Amino acid sequence: MKRILAFVLVFSFTLPVFAQKQLTIQEAISIALKRNSSLIKLKNNYESSKSQVLNAYGQLIPNLAVQGGWSWYRVNDIGGIQRDFFGQDVQVPPSQTDTRSYDVGLGGSFTLFNGLSNYETINQAKNNVKASEYNLSKQKQNIVYETTDFFYLALNAAELLKVRDENVQYYKKFLETVQERNKLGAVAVADVYSAQVQLGNAELQSIQAQNDNETIKNNLLNFLALNVMDEYTFVDPFGTDKAVDTDKYMKDFQDIQTMVSAALDSRFDYKSQEATLDAARNGINSAKGGIYPSLTGLYQYYTYAADFNSLFNRKTFNVGLTLNVPIFSNFNVENQIQMAEVSYNNAREDLSVLERQVKIDVKQGFNDLVAAKKTLDVAVNNAIYAEETRKINQERYNLGSATILDVLQAGRDFTDAQRNKINAIYDFYRQHDKLTNSLGRLDFSKYE
Repeated sequence: MKRILAFVLVFSFTLPVFAQKQLTIQEAISIALKRNSSLIKLKNNYESSKSQVLNAYGQLIPNLAVQGGWSWYRVNDIGGIQRDFFGQDVQVPPSQTDTRSYDVGLGGSFTLFNGLSNYETINQAKNNVKASEYNLSKQKQNIVYETTDFFYLALNAAELLKVRDENVQYYKKFLETVQERNKLGAVAVADVYSAQVQLGNAELQSIQAQNDNETIKNNLLNFLALNVMDEYTFVDPFGTDKAVDTDKYMKDFQDIQTMVSAALDSRFDYKSQEATLDAARNGINSAKGGIYPSLTGLYQYYTYAADFNSLFNRKTFNVGLTLNVPIFSNFNVENQIQMAEVSYNNAREDLSVLERQVKIDVKQGFNDLVAAKKTLDVAVNNAIYAEETRKINQERYNLGSATILDVLQAGRDFTDAQRNKINAIYDFYRQHDKLTNSLGRLDFSKYE
């Protein structure tokens, strides 16, 4: 019985440990690429655009249809008096007419020439497929960036919680020290009260940090479409060493003009807009096909009989060509051309706007990264200085040459410096990935 009880106790204590699930940033990206709702919709649109290409090619192929029919017709005439052609009354006897008919046909039509509109439609459909494919790739890059951004925020919140928890432990020990020194008469009771207040504030800040950590964690799990009720721990891809070689990361980028040119060559959203512009140009040429004459062909095989067994005794074959020369189409062709030109002009304007936005993204992203690097360098130095200052003031207080206010202020400065350092570290990583995404360099294929 004691062994069973011991086993149950051990199992109950170890169960929460096994319930924890570790999640790496690579796994998070892979999950996001599979479950993102916007990406799923874009994939559906991409498949739809490919079917439009097949449909456009189908317009070059003659269509074929089979038809068959059967009808039954009966007339019952009860007879009576009717007037003949000369206006005289004639007695008509009752009669009944029963007619059946069967017919089978096979035929279709094809377009020989329509101003090359069908070929422009094919090219337009192909360019739409390109645009859709580029949009899909760009969305995948955005998902990679958004996932890393959420992940860094979650790691940031977890590290801030550690700082708050360590701060609580520090002030617990400090309170014990002050209480012992008060018992010895080395410090006044006011120092004990001050240490107790500081410990209470540290515990309150730890609770707030815990709440912020859970909120950010839930945001990440919701973005990944995971169950927020499950417990996850996020694996830091940079390890426990928080030292950041910023110069190494900065080597990935050149001068702004070179980066802008590279972004315009590689960004999928810009390529997508270029393909959309080409598709709009094809739309104009397709609409202009309505100006030219069109030539269509017709072929048909048909048989008809009043008796099913005689259905194929009489056969009809029909082959023909129809030339249609437009003279006046109530301005329908002109309207279609005008609408196609408007679509082209709008697509060209969208491309121009996007080009300006790419330049802004690259320039602003690079400036933000440089600022993040400088902020991180300052934050690291401030953290080192604050840690040494706290140690010095702690020792001076123990020797009686400093007041408790000096110790508490040094402790607050140290905590703020640690928080600023952690925020600066993950902000640098976020700005690095943001600029990488602005340049169109984020690789999503290795996560699929």
